Amino acid sequence: MAFWSKKETEMEQTYAQIAENPGLNPTELAERLGVASSTIQRRLPSLEEAGFLLSEDKQGGLWPFGKSQ
Repeated sequence: MAFWSKKETEMEQTYAQIAENPGLNPTELAERLGVASSTIQRRLPSLEEAGFLLSEDKQGGLWPFGKSQ
């Protein structure tokens, strides 16, 4: 079982914040979710593994691509 499957709710909440606020950087995302920046840094690779695809711009902003099937 993949790590992210135990944290599916947190992954969905993280992705939802990015989708609602495209261009957020990881620090802003952490503040909105009430978690440490290090938590977001650990979550980002797991989001991709879970199928939540993101893009990062040159300023570090996160942008949604969608959820793969």
